[in-house]
Amino acid sequence: MNYEPIICFETHVELKTETKLFCDCLVRYDAPPNTHICPVCTGQPGALPVLNKKAVEYAVKAGVALNCTINQKSRFARKNYFYPDLPKGYQISQYERPFCEDGYLEITGDDGRPYAVGIKRIHLEEDAGKLVHSSDSFDEADYSLVDYNRSCIPLIEIVCDHYRNPIRSVLEAKTYLEKLKQVLRYINISDCNMEMGQLRCDVNISLRPKGSDEFGNRVEIKNMASFRFIAEALEYEITRQTELLDQDQTILQETRLFDESKKITLPMRSKEDAPDYRYFPDPDLLDVHIDDFFLQSIKKSLPELPDQKANRMITEYGISQSDALILTRDRPISEFFGECAPLCRDKKRLSHWIIKELFKLLNDTSTSIRECPIQPRDMSDLMNLMSDGAITDTIGRTVLEEMFQDGGSPQDIIHQRGLQPIQDKQELEAIIQQVIDENPDAITQIKAGQTKPVDFLIGQVMKKTRGKADPKKIRNVIQDRFYN
Repeated sequence: MNYEPIICFETHVELKTETKLFCDCLVRYDAPPNTHICPVCTGQPGALPVLNKKAVEYAVKAGVALNCTINQKSRFARKNYFYPDLPKGYQISQYERPFCEDGYLEITGDDGRPYAVGIKRIHLEEDAGKLVHSSDSFDEADYSLVDYNRSCIPLIEIVCDHYRNPIRSVLEAKTYLEKLKQVLRYINISDCNMEMGQLRCDVNISLRPKGSDEFGNRVEIKNMASFRFIAEALEYEITRQTELLDQDQTILQETRLFDESKKITLPMRSKEDAPDYRYFPDPDLLDVHIDDFFLQSIKKSLPELPDQKANRMITEYGISQSDALILTRDRPISEFFGECAPLCRDKKRLSHWIIKELFKLLNDTSTSIRECPIQPRDMSDLMNLMSDGAITDTIGRTVLEEMFQDGGSPQDIIHQRGLQPIQDKQELEAIIQQVIDENPDAITQIKAGQTKPVDFLIGQVMKKTRGKADPKKIRNVIQDRFYN
């Protein structure tokens, strides 16, 4: 029988606030263990939480960016469970009235069409502490320690809607996560660094016969911290559940862990439902009322989101869709292009040079676009010089490398290094004649009707002139001599 997967994510995103959710302890990821803690975030008796307004702002900002309905009256609840990294014995979270509900994130589906993945809710909660085991393998660890620096860091949980436009394939799952990370970084509420635990995923997956409206039992895979591992875990679960269903066996509703070395999932415990956590309103925190002014100010503060920006670039600047998607992948890159574009006459050349030439320099030196020594005005000036025929593309690459290495304007670099192109026609023709005299075999082939040797001769002239000659002018001279 053919089955289709139903995939949903519970994505936990740590917010980039200066302090924790309910206390004044600083959020620092590189601090020694247990150096940013206090009675509130370690759950000491009598310590009372005080809500971080910036965290509420960031949670609502995520909801607006993800097309959610914002609940202007919301409350916090206690989620009760026992674990060593949870000092109070409960987690302050949200249950019946989260800040954001009924949203969606539009992705490109497997069929190439837009697909709005349903988002059931976004709620704000405190993170737990971090367990540190004496061995990489939990089973082999002699002891475990706990670092409470992470305890009470503000966290939003973005929950996909299992019943309304769920994710339908492993590829769509990867597309959803990449798009979600992109949007969250665009609105600047989290760096989403998975290696630092700022973005973690619980994955829910079930199978059902194709064409069926019924839902099968869900399996949850906990604490996935890599998009690659998520894809591998989903592939394994699809295979495992398919085999069980084909044998008329029942899929147990359970929580599983992913073994990264064996690339398999393993049972952890039976899957909890909401009643297991005994949610009830937190008596130490008042209900939160979001007024119209606060909500409107958040909406006005949102930047242009990736899809909007890509569409505008295509329409306004005439660049290709593929270039626009690359340039809007990260907000700082899109901002760099946005600063260059009004100053540059050839936007297509600009997008090509940023993607092909500037990205290469950035990647080779592990430099971010924010650290790039080339200023947008100088980048635009270089593009204009090439567009006007004042310098060749070869000289342009040399100048770009100089600008990247030492900064400065393209005009100054061209003057200081004597990179002005050859403009004298007689000088250029003399060099071309010299190359013709040195390559009689190529001339014989050209006279025989072959065209490929022309490119060889152009390359030889470019070498002699150190890239200062215009390849188009060289080609015209050679063609005039042998084809006209």
